[in-house]
Amino acid sequence: MSSKSKSGVCPVMHGGNTGSDNSVTKWWPESLNLDILHQHDTRTNPMDPDFNYAKALENLDYEAVKADVKSTLTDSQEWWPADWGHYGGLMVRLAWHSAGSYRMGDGRGGAATGNIRFAPLNSWPDNASLDKARRLLWPVKKKYGNALSWADLIILAGNMAYESMGFETFGFAFGRQDIWGPEKDVYWGAENEWLAPSENRYDELAQPSTLENPLAAVHMGLIYVNPEGVNGNPDPAKTALHIRETFSRMAMNDEETAALTCGGHTVGKAHGMNSEANIGAEPEGCPVHAQGLGWENPDQNGQANKAFTSGIEGAWSKEPLKFDMGYFDYLFGYEWELTKSPAGAHQYQPINMPESEKPTDPSNPSVKQMPMMTDADMAMKVDPTYKQICQKFMDDPEYFKDTFARAWFKLTHRDMGPVSNYYGPDVPEETLIWQDPIPKGTDDYDIAALKNAIAKSGLSNIELINTAWDSARTFRGSDKRGGANGARIRFAPQNTWPANEPDRLQKVLSVLAPIAQEHGASIADTIVLGGNVGLENAISEAQMDISVPFAPGRGDALEEQTDKDSFNVLQPLADGFRNFQLKAYAVSPEAMLLDKAQLLGLTAAEMTVLVGGMRVLGANYGQSKHGVFTTRMGQLTNDFFVNLTDMSMSWHPMEDKSYELRDRSSGEVKFTATSVDLVFGSNSILRAYAEVYAQDDNKEKFVKDFVAAWTKVMNNDRFDIRS
Repeated sequence: MSSKSKSGVCPVMHGGNTGSDNSVTKWWPESLNLDILHQHDTRTNPMDPDFNYAKALENLDYEAVKADVKSTLTDSQEWWPADWGHYGGLMVRLAWHSAGSYRMGDGRGGAATGNIRFAPLNSWPDNASLDKARRLLWPVKKKYGNALSWADLIILAGNMAYESMGFETFGFAFGRQDIWGPEKDVYWGAENEWLAPSENRYDELAQPSTLENPLAAVHMGLIYVNPEGVNGNPDPAKTALHIRETFSRMAMNDEETAALTCGGHTVGKAHGMNSEANIGAEPEGCPVHAQGLGWENPDQNGQANKAFTSGIEGAWSKEPLKFDMGYFDYLFGYEWELTKSPAGAHQYQPINMPESEKPTDPSNPSVKQMPMMTDADMAMKVDPTYKQICQKFMDDPEYFKDTFARAWFKLTHRDMGPVSNYYGPDVPEETLIWQDPIPKGTDDYDIAALKNAIAKSGLSNIELINTAWDSARTFRGSDKRGGANGARIRFAPQNTWPANEPDRLQKVLSVLAPIAQEHGASIADTIVLGGNVGLENAISEAQMDISVPFAPGRGDALEEQTDKDSFNVLQPLADGFRNFQLKAYAVSPEAMLLDKAQLLGLTAAEMTVLVGGMRVLGANYGQSKHGVFTTRMGQLTNDFFVNLTDMSMSWHPMEDKSYELRDRSSGEVKFTATSVDLVFGSNSILRAYAEVYAQDDNKEKFVKDFVAAWTKVMNNDRFDIRS
């Protein structure tokens, strides 16, 4: 027996494969990290391969679930007692903070995946003690099992909380599907500490619009703004400017922002009766015996009034369990002075408020407590625009309720995509413009006749392929927006985006539109089918006979159904699949390719085969020859990979940051490339995929895999046919 395996010596290499710092990028920080694409790996999913959440929902007793959630709200637990015997405010905060991480810039964050269950969100300072809310809901989740996702349950709890406190919500949709691990692809900021100074993410802090894209929150670890003021320095006027920028990046206008702030703070309270120094570690940092319950408060002793969350202490209204106009009565009915909570947080208290007008203590109804306002609340009173909106709400309470109901619905459903992803009896009949509505399409036409007409149109294969790709590539799985369905590429702003080559786009659309009308098909279907026609021609020219699947039924959106400003965030700033980049960025072109591939739902292998195929097809932006490693351009062959891995060639960097592929013997320049092209030979993982497709026995596999990946991109937004 080896001395290394004798009794008492641990056989596990400490800091080995399970070490938190053990990664390729630790040793080679410039190496391209493909983890962003591994999010689409199904191996982390514990559900059966054929599990379909939409079908599971068909057997869910919706009314029973809602009743059980409402019962949970008033079942106060000794280990985390409810304020005034009701968990309404806590569940509103859980739903709000689950949805509030959404940002328009890349569509990431939000409530649609249940990501608040995992790090880093589960341990953000702004989410302190929301782990308790999830544990309170566990009996409901346990009871209904696979037919009720955590993502749905969390938002439903917020809705039921409002309903139980007298508010009529706009509606609710089931249909959010849980993820099973942290979303490593989401960039929350470069800071390495919670609540690091805001200057780290602004070019100029005094100009909120300079906040780094795609970020929306002002600090690492917060959902929106710092409730104590900019960098923790109270100044409502300055805070208002950051509120406006932050909420606009979360798809909210001024009226929706004011409604959410006021409606959110109409119920519940903040908790800060203990110094943060006495509070235990967050869930990801707490000891194993805590079983994932973080922020231990040793002084709570079963009392609701001793709870700790934000460090701010107090209620915003006289009756915190009732949705009414009490928030406005307090905010505008009194003057407020700056003070501090028992935990030391900046907050405001009313001047000369009678004892009779104060809210009761959450644990002892015979005791009155001082209410409070945060710096963000005071911004509603100080900022002229927000103040005017609040005055409108006070003059018309019903208008306030309707505005808040719609804003709350938008906040909690924004990242679910189109209404085809909505399930349940409470889905509103009204379709809202932020849901990117698309009229129902038809499949009642002769596909073969339409294909024949496209083939005889005089449009080239690459014109058809590029137009179909440009139409479909706007899709992003983060919030299920964009894609080919709706054919919004016809309208502003998409028809003027440089990446879409407007002149070529207009030419193709002017030819395809009358063909679509003549055959009774949507323009959206015709664009995609046109891409397939061009692709099948390229496959045929490569001496293969492989058809490209086509699913009819796309509809054509109307211009008035298209929120032009909202679609600006979908503009491609780079598209490595077509070797396009609008300008130089701090992030490498290769990293931007990974980001685009992840939003399109592609694996690393699918990204690889698509790039190689698009290059030999000649799909590059502006007909650039970079990366076109073939003498048979226009034919779908594996030449890109064959020449990339050919050791009779060598690569040479040029002054313009391009590269030349030269024959090692003669020095003759064979091809040119960008770093996006060469990464498939330099990165060890991508090279492994490239070698597969370069093999002599995988020529047909390459074409089949390309067709499968192409079809996936074309159908990304076809939620009506996806399982």
